[in-house]
Amino acid sequence: MVLEISGKNIETNAQGFLCNIDEWSESYTEKMAEQDGIKLYNDHWELILYFRAYFHETEKIPTMHKVVRELGKKNVHFHDQKDYEKHIYKLFPKDPAREVCKLAGLPMPQPDD
Repeated sequence: MVLEISGKNIETNAQGFLCNIDEWSESYTEKMAEQDGIKLYNDHWELILYFRAYFHETEKIPTMHKVVRELGKKNVHFHDQKDYEKHIYKLFPKDPAREVCKLAGLPMPQPDD
């Protein structure tokens, strides 16, 4: 599928994941979020940018366990990591890791073993 974003044609697969991760932009994220019915707020962007930074550093997708451990400790609004995990599932109710990867312009995550 080809999307026009900011005057450029951007190719995605049938699920909306970028075919070329170097074509990611915030405009792409905003367009995909709109298509998926997600209103982006700071907490969404925190996860999207964390996933991108982690991937660029390690060339791997972070597990949800890692995300909850890392970001749950830093977030002062939540008393424990379990509360933060619930918050992530409120932001992305269907499948947080998959949705964040798509919005972050990263490859589709593999199922957990």
